[in-house]
Amino acid sequence: MSVVTIRNVESTDAPALKAIYECPSVYANTLNLPYPTDTFWEKRLQAAPDNLYSYVASKDDVAVGHSVVMIEHNVRRRHVGAICIAVHERYHYQGIGHTLLTAVIDVADHWLNLKRLELSVYQDNQSAIHLYQKFGFVIEGESPAFAFRDGEYISAYSMGRVI
Repeated sequence: MSVVTIRNVESTDAPALKAIYECPSVYANTLNLPYPTDTFWEKRLQAAPDNLYSYVASKDDVAVGHSVVMIEHNVRRRHVGAICIAVHERYHYQGIGHTLLTAVIDVADHWLNLKRLELSVYQDNQSAIHLYQKFGFVIEGESPAFAFRDGEYISAYSMGRVI
C-alpha cells in the first residue's frame, strides 16, 4: 500500500498540476476551463500571491492532488481562509481528498491562526459535500446559477467551518 505525502507546491509541479486539472471530472467541479496549457500552470505558479498556501499530495512520487488555502487580504477578514481541493480522477475514492483536507485544516488551525474556512462546492458534487461535512463544514447558503458548466448553469453551496 502506497503512502500519501503532503508537501508544498514547487515550480517543477506545473506539469503535474496540469495533469490533475485537465481531467474532465476535475475541471467540471472547479472554475477552471478544459485544455489547460503548460504555460498557464507555469505562470500561475510563478505569480502565486504571498497569501496563498499551496500543497500537493504525492503517491509513489507522483503528484495526485492539489489543495490551497488563501488568506483574505482585508484586515477585518484576515482570520478567514478560502480553500479548494482537486484530486486526479485516477485517484478518486482513495483517501487523497481526506489527506489534503486534513493537511489544509492543520495548517489553517495550528499555523496560520485562522478562525474560519470557506469554500464553494457545486450542488451535484455529493462526495465532496460529504467529505467537507465530515470535517465540520456546514452549508451556509446557496448560489443559484453560480457557474456555467458544460452548456448549462450550475448552482453551488457556500460552506464554512468556524473553530
